[in-house]
Amino acid sequence: MATRDDTQQHAAGGDRQEAPAGLYTLAAHLRRMNGEINRLAHAFAGEQGLHATDVQALAAILDADGPMTPGGLREHLGLTSGAVTACVDRLERAGHIRRVRESADRRVVHLYYAADARETARTHFRPLAQAAEAARSRFSDEELDVVLRFLAAMNEELSALR
Repeated sequence: MATRDDTQQHAAGGDRQEAPAGLYTLAAHLRRMNGEINRLAHAFAGEQGLHATDVQALAAILDADGPMTPGGLREHLGLTSGAVTACVDRLERAGHIRRVRESADRRVVHLYYAADARETARTHFRPLAQAAEAARSRFSDEELDVVLRFLAAMNEELSALR
């Protein structure tokens, strides 16, 4: 009798001999979560008259450890300089970001998420935050530590693929 993992793995066209069953289930859950988050991001892009890449750029600016530069954004998104310039231009025209020239070196431009636009995004993505909080509440602090370590490790591995 076929197990759920066998069915999922068969539907994905995979070979059961290549990886343990848990890996198929994990991959399916990651794809599903990615799809749901993308659905929300695409809806936000559509409402705001943006491209999906623009929403990725906004997330990168929001999540950056310090001020984001167009060059840092280009590297993060894997785009050409021209594509990043067009993206930044769209985001600035739409009021989502502002460009600030560094006072010490006027050639350096920092990108900041505009406060009003941040609130617009917060409102749109509030259901995602609420879903994350509901899911998080089902786990102990120790379990969440493991989840966070896994997500950090996944992000490191995926970044290394660039």
